Amino acid sequence: MCGIVGYIGRDHSAMEVLLDGLRRLEYRGYDSAGVAIQNGGAIEVRRAKGKLANLESSLQDSPLTGHQGIGHTRWATHGKPSERNAHPHRAGSVVIVHNGIIENYRELREELEKEGREIRSDTDTELIAHCIDQGIEAGKDLLAAVREATARVRGSYALGAISDGDRSTIVAAKNGGSPMILGAGEEECFLASDIPAILPYTRKMIFLDDGEFASLSEAGIEVFDADGRPQDRPFKVVQWDPVSAEKGGYDRFMQKEIFEQPRAITDTIGTRVLEAENDVDLDGIEFTPEWVEGLSRIQLVACGTASYAAMVGKYMIEQLAGIPCEVDLASEFRYRKPILNDRCLVIPVSQSGETADTLAALEEGKRQGARILSITNTRESTIARASDDVLYTHAGPEIGVASTKCFTAQVVALYLLAMKLAIVRGRLGQDEIRRGLHELMSLPRIVERTLQLDDSIEKLAHKYFKKSDFLFLGRGIMFPIALEGALKLKEISYIHAEAYAAGEMKHGPIALIDENMPVVVIANKGPLHDKLISNLEQVRARDGEVIAVATEGDREIAEKANEVIYIPDLGDYLTSIIAAIPLQLLAYHVATRKGTDVDQPRNLAKSVTVE
Repeated sequence: MCGIVGYIGRDHSAMEVLLDGLRRLEYRGYDSAGVAIQNGGAIEVRRAKGKLANLESSLQDSPLTGHQGIGHTRWATHGKPSERNAHPHRAGSVVIVHNGIIENYRELREELEKEGREIRSDTDTELIAHCIDQGIEAGKDLLAAVREATARVRGSYALGAISDGDRSTIVAAKNGGSPMILGAGEEECFLASDIPAILPYTRKMIFLDDGEFASLSEAGIEVFDADGRPQDRPFKVVQWDPVSAEKGGYDRFMQKEIFEQPRAITDTIGTRVLEAENDVDLDGIEFTPEWVEGLSRIQLVACGTASYAAMVGKYMIEQLAGIPCEVDLASEFRYRKPILNDRCLVIPVSQSGETADTLAALEEGKRQGARILSITNTRESTIARASDDVLYTHAGPEIGVASTKCFTAQVVALYLLAMKLAIVRGRLGQDEIRRGLHELMSLPRIVERTLQLDDSIEKLAHKYFKKSDFLFLGRGIMFPIALEGALKLKEISYIHAEAYAAGEMKHGPIALIDENMPVVVIANKGPLHDKLISNLEQVRARDGEVIAVATEGDREIAEKANEVIYIPDLGDYLTSIIAAIPLQLLAYHVATRKGTDVDQPRNLAKSVTVE
């Protein structure tokens, strides 16, 4: 998730507009930043690794003048953070900025290199610039060259392009989940990946749809479809105040991040699924058959929400890859004196990559000779630097303290890992691999559909928000989802909530159940469905209020529950992610009804860097 901004006009300095916009977009990425400005001749590009302050320092010493330009703040996907991988990227006369992921990156790079193009960075973005430049060399104008180039691209993109030979135009294009917002003032135009970047300059905006292109000039904005036909797109007048704008129009950051999950999942999958080869590429992490067969076990270590993602991963790794797997709370791991060796793979899972307990567990693994493969959302974090291998999630910055999109992205990363290990071990047939990868590629769309439950879950929260205790139940892979659901409710609403494996209910928790105890049961169709129904009936027999999360089409459950939340089915493993969505929404709406501080709950911090 990156931030894009662009400006063309006469009233403002392009450099000032771009830097101001990038400051408002830095929450979208802070691995590197850059600007490109046209000043009556060749476009000048200035880039810097790290936070925006590094770029600002460079520009302060040597400012760029001009009234046409584009800027970018990066959350790295292809290519590690560095100045050479920072945007904007140039190819010949063309300079572009890009947010998104190009899925046919490898094939496109091979094509361009065979055509004699020198690729200078590790990014997928530079490849689009080369494709556009080829169109310019063939005599096309910038808009036509961008349209032709994007036809060669498969994936998601929001991009802005300028050219040495066209001093009066910025071209924008959009496809997939990456947003592109255009704004117009008096004889000036703007583009950005989020409203806050341009809100100080204009409230007249156009939101590009998938497959659309736009030409921005001092004269205004023209929008075109994929075939180049002009589109009549009236402006929308945005009335947001600046604080609302930072939240994308949502009431709170947590709500925004819940609804960003389709995009976060898409970006975490990225180009790692090789559908044509029926394989998974974990960004070059090498698993030879000999090394995998020599593994004695996998040890997952994590804290809080990440530990529940790790528990889901344990089910996936053991059942798909057939490798013994354990999950430890990182804060307890080294104190139980674990027995590890060079035939163990230790997997620390941490959103921030700075969690002190998880880092200590990592160091214990290294001390005993285990290979370390971390899963984190933050490049160049301490945990990432200390690991032998890193599998990054690409959820983007998460502002809300209670993790939502980072949790689902972690589970996606663990599923990719489980599939890769299963493929290397030959545990799955080709049809099973194809089905598993197809289900994964369908996940963002299914999550988007599940988020449409928001209104009905808000009504449900209104019914139950005054309750003082909740019980969450799940079986199998849904047990850690129940744990995560209870944690979310505790974190942001301050309601006491516990979660149990449903089969354990009769071994103690059943004593708590009465008419005042809502019991949230994850009762999706699966191998343990009948046993779960039996547990549910035990709750009803004691007058417990049952809220069931069930598979679409399961009519039997409606006779046994007070409330039913129906979710789509996406197989034995990925349905766990689908089931987490209504629990996030339930916790969110209960908390807002209670009036608690959802984004910054009391006593909690986003990253726990002390033991």
